Amino acid sequence: MSGAPARSSRAARLALAALAVLLSACGALPHRSIGPMPGPNGPAPAHPRIDPDLPQLPAAGSGRGAYYQDDGPGENAPPNLKDVPDAEPKVEPYSKRANRPYVVFGKTYTPMLDQEPFSQRGVSSWYGKKFHGQRTSSGELYDMYKMTAAHPTLPIPSYARITSVVSGKQVVVRINDRGPFHSSRIVDVSYTAALKLGLLGAGSHEVTLERLLPADIDKIATRRRNGEPEAAPAIAALMLDDRMLPDTDAPPKAQGAFYLQLGAYTESAKAEQARARLLEYGALQGTLEVVQAGALHRLYGGPFETRAQAAQAALELPAALRVRPIVVRR
Repeated sequence: MSGAPARSSRAARLALAALAVLLSACGALPHRSIGPMPGPNGPAPAHPRIDPDLPQLPAAGSGRGAYYQDDGPGENAPPNLKDVPDAEPKVEPYSKRANRPYVVFGKTYTPMLDQEPFSQRGVSSWYGKKFHGQRTSSGELYDMYKMTAAHPTLPIPSYARITSVVSGKQVVVRINDRGPFHSSRIVDVSYTAALKLGLLGAGSHEVTLERLLPADIDKIATRRRNGEPEAAPAIAALMLDDRMLPDTDAPPKAQGAFYLQLGAYTESAKAEQARARLLEYGALQGTLEVVQAGALHRLYGGPFETRAQAAQAALELPAALRVRPIVVRR
């Protein structure tokens, strides 16, 4: 029996030595992070998939890109954002709290609560990560991946049709927030709306905005029920003011009724230079003429029998010409 304690002590020392070797070996192994948890359809990918439809943008807070300070895209955008449907317009009661007059930077804004038509042409920007998940003026949480927008005075909630003057693309958004409070911008759209309009990479560009009134909402709902297409975005994109032109081409299609205004210049020499450049390029069929109207010299191209034909001709102008045509009736 006296040998038993010795054997037990020896066994303990051997066990401790083996443990020391094992710990030493573990310390030499490279660090390994825990992999992604398996999802319902099997193991999750090691890295998030990048949607090929999304443009490569500078990171949020990088100081690059046409973003507000510290704003920018999210890191893991949902896939197939281009397939997100437009907001579905419906008549909703206005928010009492969100439609009171308010003051920002010393300027008073009074939300419009009438039922009058309203349209604008100006610069749109977008807002994203910095405001994602924060409460909007409507009380809802901002979701940069939904089809919403901020406007200084349109009713909350309401709906608007926004069309890119640059790309001709068109979206319908729900107004649920206030802003932008910048003299050169008329609307802030969500990240997804900016993607569908084609202005993500640019940060901002010119758009037309049209308020959708109850009558417009009823027409849209009827067209959707009947499976009819929406109005061509190219026409809306090129209007200077929707109230200047008829809603349809019902008036007689007189030759020369519609033109493209290709520029307006204070100096006749610059207008003629622009005319010569367009003629040299051969980009537009028809007549190019400079017409003086007051202090401005306007460059017109045409004529076109219908507004739709003029709009289509505008879309076919090469981007290299750097002109922003609008359809006018003379």
